[in-house]
Amino acid sequence: MTTYHIIFFILVGTIIFAIDQKREYFPLPIILLLVGVALSYVPFFEQVLLTEKMIMHGFLPALLFISAYQLPLKDLKKYYGTFIALSTIGMLLTAFLLAVLIYTTVGISLSIGFVGALLIASILTPTDPVSTVNILKTSTKRDELADVVEGESLLNDGTSIVLFTVVAGIFSNQKSFHIGSFISEFLWVSIGGVLVGLIFGYILSKVIFWLNHREYQVMVSIVLAYGSFLVAEHIGVSGVLATVTSGLILSYEIDITSQKRRPDYLNGFWENINPIVLSILFIVMGLEATDLLKISDFWAMFVIFILSLLAREAILLIMFKLLPNLHNHFKTKDVHLMTWCGIKGTMSIVLLLMFKDQYSGHEDSIISLTIGAIMLSMVIQSLTIYPLSKRN
Repeated sequence: MTTYHIIFFILVGTIIFAIDQKREYFPLPIILLLVGVALSYVPFFEQVLLTEKMIMHGFLPALLFISAYQLPLKDLKKYYGTFIALSTIGMLLTAFLLAVLIYTTVGISLSIGFVGALLIASILTPTDPVSTVNILKTSTKRDELADVVEGESLLNDGTSIVLFTVVAGIFSNQKSFHIGSFISEFLWVSIGGVLVGLIFGYILSKVIFWLNHREYQVMVSIVLAYGSFLVAEHIGVSGVLATVTSGLILSYEIDITSQKRRPDYLNGFWENINPIVLSILFIVMGLEATDLLKISDFWAMFVIFILSLLAREAILLIMFKLLPNLHNHFKTKDVHLMTWCGIKGTMSIVLLLMFKDQYSGHEDSIISLTIGAIMLSMVIQSLTIYPLSKRN
């Protein structure tokens, strides 16, 4: 990907963001994705490639940090138990249920074993409400529901990458699945990532408030976002959870600091970075997706997409009954809307590319089926979320 490509993608993103200022009807990521699909037929963009390292080390830390840093502390305090439950137990149950459904339907006809089905499920389970949150707040006027969807998505990114790493390792080495080893590795990677984020977040947040120059404070926030991620990945724990945790710690430090010292210019910097990263990322996603799809498997992609909705709905209904914060503040029909808001996006693409880059030589059908289900989710759910939320 050359400088010309990057500047062009930013220009296209700027035009799309400027046209759709209200962001009510059409989620911007899906528009950018479809632009990328269209550009894939232009020879000038044939050399544009999206790799797992580009996303993991370039785009993802910024997106995660922005979401965590901007998450209102009052929502975190009120729903932290709900966020944790949905993004851990809820996500794991959804992944295993989806794996069973895939294995007993599509898996039988396409000779996909249970571990392969679980691999697909681990990629499809994380949600990505990049634009869904704006739509929910605009159409339903219920910020709390949007905040729950956003908080769940923010934390389940970390859980999903841990689950995927474990399952992908089992799949690539052709090992049998052992629940004991899975749980121990899952806990090590998760807790380790959170600890790295806590340490980085606490120390560098203090440094940010200690510095007097705004420019230096912005620079330290960049170090916080990327440094926590890279250090965590280097020692073998979750960089995603480290970055999310460090962003939440900075948000907490800002909230408890007097208004006069509050660095509002940090908001300006990261809010300007966000559309730039999204423009490049989703356009290049569209370019990459066309090379991975096999149209002959479309029926299976559609079945997996439907199964992913059913699995999410079933687990959300169970969690709705068990979590007081959910059934005390929301209605059963809100669960249906939360299900539809569970759009597959950035993290699912990241995990898929990780599998393609690190575990090459394994079944291409898994890659094709998964990217197809992701794109169906992004197109169908994104384009219908506004009318559905208005009806709700």
